[in-house]
Amino acid sequence: MRPSDERAAGMLADACGLGLTAAQVLLHRGLCDAEEARSFLDSTLRGLSSPEPMADRALASERIARAIRARERIVVFGDYDVDGTTSAVILSEMIATLGGEVRTLIADRFHGGYGLSDEALDRCLAERPGLLVTCDCGSSDHERIAKATANGIDVIVVDHHLVPQEALPAFAFLNPHRPECGFAYKGLCSAGLAFSLGAALRSELGARLDLRAWLDLVAIGTIADIAPLTGDNRRLVRAGLKKIGAPGTRPALVALRQAAKIPESAQLTARDVAFRFSPRLNAPGRLGVADLTLRFLTATTPKEAWGLLQDVEAQNDERKALANRATEEARAQVCELYGETPEEGVVVASDAWHRGVVGIVAARLVDAFGVPAVVIAVDGEHGHGSARTTADFDVYSALARCTSDLSAWGGHRAAAGLSLSKSAIDSFRAAFLRATQGEGFGEQRLAEVDVALGGAFRVPTLEDLQRLGPFGEGHPVPTFLVDAHVVEAKGVGEGRAHGKLKLRVGQDSVRAFAPGMFSRIEGRENLRLVGEFQPDHWIGGRAVELLVKDVLD
Repeated sequence: MRPSDERAAGMLADACGLGLTAAQVLLHRGLCDAEEARSFLDSTLRGLSSPEPMADRALASERIARAIRARERIVVFGDYDVDGTTSAVILSEMIATLGGEVRTLIADRFHGGYGLSDEALDRCLAERPGLLVTCDCGSSDHERIAKATANGIDVIVVDHHLVPQEALPAFAFLNPHRPECGFAYKGLCSAGLAFSLGAALRSELGARLDLRAWLDLVAIGTIADIAPLTGDNRRLVRAGLKKIGAPGTRPALVALRQAAKIPESAQLTARDVAFRFSPRLNAPGRLGVADLTLRFLTATTPKEAWGLLQDVEAQNDERKALANRATEEARAQVCELYGETPEEGVVVASDAWHRGVVGIVAARLVDAFGVPAVVIAVDGEHGHGSARTTADFDVYSALARCTSDLSAWGGHRAAAGLSLSKSAIDSFRAAFLRATQGEGFGEQRLAEVDVALGGAFRVPTLEDLQRLGPFGEGHPVPTFLVDAHVVEAKGVGEGRAHGKLKLRVGQDSVRAFAPGMFSRIEGRENLRLVGEFQPDHWIGGRAVELLVKDVLD
């Protein structure tokens, strides 16, 4: 339990127009000064970091502007995940709106794989462009960029992945992680970088272009890529979430809201995007048809969007079935190889798993066992894997100690992809175990509760939660301890495993959902619950619902 300070919270609440509970959360986040807290709560796009120091931003915008004026063909190439697709759509649509001739291509997981592969470059060259712009890839694609340049094509790289030491032979290279890049905020994903480049392009051409039209895709790309929701990203995502619910929303996002059963009147949260939008948009790329997501996001009519959504949903249903089966088998393999409570990183592999779902399975293993995990799908004599990790462990650095067993790899602190030969899996497993030893993964980690509700600390309002949010990486959802009287409880779902509750919490009435916990709730009149509050989309209006994370005995 984090200690509460009712007096300090009360002063901050009065100064910011907040409830006491929300003010206490701010205190825990280090926002004790009223002026600083108000700036945080009401942050807007006006507070974005100055883009002028971003390395090569001006050079890139000048080159794209020259291509637009000369009617030079531009190919925008994006990676197959949501960040890659949204950043490619953002930049392509901006270029087209400004009068450019542009063709948009997306990487194929099964024909070339991640990034600007040889196969991908051949597809780009077939379009006969004068300019190639890569989105969410390219930082490590030195050979292909050099080949494009040798063919008389200028290459602009827009990426946020870690930067190798070897200089990139690109015409321009936008990446905040370049050592010489003076841009103050380093957390932008590729969707945010594409948005910034579009702003520079507008200025370069002296054009009238309302950049707010693309904030929806910036928000989705940022959340889907698990970029930190701090600083500039928080400002962009706040504005983007509002854009998704505003009149004139692109048809694909209207269709997604309806498919996810989110009322038109409800303002989306980052959680809605992360758990209801992102899996759907990622599914085609995982299964090898990433251009489906591209076509869906760029649909111009509701009829077209609905037709494409049916294909997206079918891909997502297949993805769920493949991931669930692989997860069950992977968990059993972890227990067989490492025991029920592994204390180091785990590596599992199978030729029965679809390589498009290994990242999902790896993330689930991290949740289940609390250790870094690598999941490898074996195809013939080769394996393709994904690594995921716990919040406080750098899996990129761990993989850097295992490179002798890998034929290719890349990524960042929280996630990475890799390739290796089937014969190297056992050696890699041993190397990864050594690279993760002594980190204390087997030790019990306690979850922190922000505020215990009771007395003056009441259930937070939806308005307060929206001002505190959006929540995500780097700015987690606040956790509450709730002493509640059970007004009604029923089991729902398969085997009545989940609990649907109506609770009385002090002066407040609130609904709650307890996934997989009904057996721990059934028949009890009073409960101590730990959970998070979120908009109650079922009731609508200003109602909030408690998402139960644990039931305390």
